[in-house]
Amino acid sequence: MENHTKLYDVGVIGLGVMGKNLALNIADNQYHVAAFDLDNVKVQGVLEQEQSDRVNSKQADQPLRVHGCNNLSELLSSLDKPRIIVLSVPAGAPVDGVCSTLIEAGIEQNDIVIDTGNSLWTDTVEREARYADKFTFFSSAVSGGEMGARFGPSLMPSGNIKAWDRIKPIWEAIAAKVDADTGLPIERQEPGNPVTEGEPCTTYIGPAGAGHYVKMVHNGIEYADMQLICEAYQLLSDGFQMSANEIADLFERWNQGSLNSYLMEISAEVLRQADPISGKPLVEMILDKAGQKGTGLWTAVSSLQIGCPAPTIAEAVYARAVSTQKTQRVALSQLLSGPAAVKPSDEERHTFIAQLESALYCAKIASYAQGFQLMAMTAKERNWTLDFAEIAKIWRAGCIIRATFLQSITQAYQAAATTGIELENLLMAETFSQALSLKQLDWRKAVSTAVLKGIPAPCIGSALAYYDSYRCETLPANLLQGQRDYFGAHTFERTDKPAGEKYHLNWSDAKREINKV
Repeated sequence: MENHTKLYDVGVIGLGVMGKNLALNIADNQYHVAAFDLDNVKVQGVLEQEQSDRVNSKQADQPLRVHGCNNLSELLSSLDKPRIIVLSVPAGAPVDGVCSTLIEAGIEQNDIVIDTGNSLWTDTVEREARYADKFTFFSSAVSGGEMGARFGPSLMPSGNIKAWDRIKPIWEAIAAKVDADTGLPIERQEPGNPVTEGEPCTTYIGPAGAGHYVKMVHNGIEYADMQLICEAYQLLSDGFQMSANEIADLFERWNQGSLNSYLMEISAEVLRQADPISGKPLVEMILDKAGQKGTGLWTAVSSLQIGCPAPTIAEAVYARAVSTQKTQRVALSQLLSGPAAVKPSDEERHTFIAQLESALYCAKIASYAQGFQLMAMTAKERNWTLDFAEIAKIWRAGCIIRATFLQSITQAYQAAATTGIELENLLMAETFSQALSLKQLDWRKAVSTAVLKGIPAPCIGSALAYYDSYRCETLPANLLQGQRDYFGAHTFERTDKPAGEKYHLNWSDAKREINKV
């Protein structure tokens, strides 16, 4: 590496896809970056990329702002104190490995280390305490993938508030931007020319772990959103014999309306892509086995642990699990019978498309409602103060689940705040309750069609069950609690007595007396 005497503003450790692009994004915003990776090829790669970007953006005469380091000791000595160091390494042991090496290399207590990986939020809480006497451990979840990291991600920071005060100017500079009036993303697709106007898609989330928890729920919603679109695709393809290109046309049209989202946009592009080898639609050549990295599972587990209903998110995780059982599905497809396929008429197809659009919109609202409810219940348990209007705002650009109606979610929470009434569930917001009431019949017809045609739609269907469960003033849990009291003396409350009073019926006694417990 070259020798430099200047002290740099930010250190970046880990120059994989995300780390490399974060480093370049930070440099675009006038900060000088000291970069390190165990793989020297990656260090050279980021330096070459910055040089290429400067040439392409006609800024070749400008000095480079990213500089490579041979080791962590050199990186520490290259940074202005107190240091700001960004980690972009795999979650788990690698994070602690780098932290240990930094301690050995001489990191100081006032230095800040920011974990930007997909760490489990409880690990983040433990790390802040573990390293408190060595340095300030901070965390910031990052959403938006490769392009987001390079041109503006959604950033969810949490931890020491004094550390946030130092990091904030950098994070607001590199984050995606949204037009304050329209709520629409301000696009940036070229290096060297950062967006300096608009609202930055970052905000302080809360204490240690809160940012990674919010990102985890973001990913759980992402699982559900992706699966909802995939179910719509299968219903149209298998149930109504539409080609990949026809569905792509439909998705593009939907993307111009209330279903506008990044995921809808890229789904249309995927469906449109031809296979360079066979010439068929590429989607038909991709094996139907979906992978996952764990954040959706963590969200589903968290919902079960805290007792928050999130069936659509959980079903999305299960759908990926079912997809991996390819051998069993092939075998059982030959054994299990279903309804005979019937060629639909053009009128039936036209009618169903309208119903499916409504169903997709309603199910999408339900999945977001589940995610926000989960964050709210966890915040109460952890004593966090989460600003859901701000969280919705920073998801409007840069992140994977960015969508037009996040503006409506933002406005719903803002409206609730002005009245001083807590919005416990998004379904309570007038905007959404009215929309779901108007579209619920189409939603039911779409689910009915899926059932009658034998096409699985676990997320669209579970979202409808979630909606109906909250629509019911009385659920059959009264019978269930009676069952529990019968075999386990678990007691029950009465509808005609004060809440919290517990009763038990002596089921084996001939007198069947009820006693207050």
